[in-house]
Amino acid sequence: MEKIKVLIGSPIRQSPNILREFLESLLELEQGDMEYTFIFVDDNDNEEASRLLQDFQTQRPTILLSVPENEKKRGAYLVNHITHYWGEHLVWKVAKFKDLIIANALKGGYDYLFLVDSDLVLHPATLKHLISTQKDIISEIFWTSWYPCSPELPNVWLYDKYDMVRRERGETLTKEEEERRVQEFLDQLRVPGIYEVGGLGACTLISRKALLAGVSFSEIRNLTLWGEDRHFCVRALALGLSLWVDTHYPAYHIYRESLLAGVEEFKARCKKDMQAGQETSHSGSQFTAD
Repeated sequence: MEKIKVLIGSPIRQSPNILREFLESLLELEQGDMEYTFIFVDDNDNEEASRLLQDFQTQRPTILLSVPENEKKRGAYLVNHITHYWGEHLVWKVAKFKDLIIANALKGGYDYLFLVDSDLVLHPATLKHLISTQKDIISEIFWTSWYPCSPELPNVWLYDKYDMVRRERGETLTKEEEERRVQEFLDQLRVPGIYEVGGLGACTLISRKALLAGVSFSEIRNLTLWGEDRHFCVRALALGLSLWVDTHYPAYHIYRESLLAGVEEFKARCKKDMQAGQETSHSGSQFTAD
């Protein structure tokens, strides 16, 4: 029986401390009857981060694509202890990198492409489980406080830019009803399951069928939606594909350096979950976020 070929890719400009955790979680992904190849676009302006990618290449089959120095300097990517600041040029630069990874997945004849951001720590069962869902486009959920002390929100949404209010087109709602429906959506995502959504990103499995259909992160010029993921999602729906989120194995998002402190606890919970799954022969044990 032939193995399922999976290309795992990420454009990377990341601090070494966060990147180290990301790469370690990739090494710990369950493999089963799958064959993993990795592809990274090295857009780092930190030599240590680039060395981490080079070291990873010695451990796993890895395609490492470099970015010219003059291109690295175009478009400031500012990160501080509060949030991230993306300029318009940087958004489409990342879109170009993601489409380059898609081109490599098509050329290499891979069955799946798993695009994942470099500030995530993955549960070891993530990729194996996503493939088992047999969805053409599906993201694993993660939760982020976009600003310190703000509520955690997911990497998926229902409509437009980041709208989580389920509604009929043209339906008028009170503010209270909008808030109730947002909470209803968020509560649903806290329950392990697979749900159809209108937008997703950052931790996404894409089947070869979807790749051949023409999914892309390039700009749709008659849309003003900000962010390459929104353009990917609109194009996918227009191509007749559906978007899904899985909530069984939430990833941990190291959105700011201070969140590195929570990585060990997350990994301990993953380990406990995997041990419980082995003891029960995967008879329903699932990992859920608090």
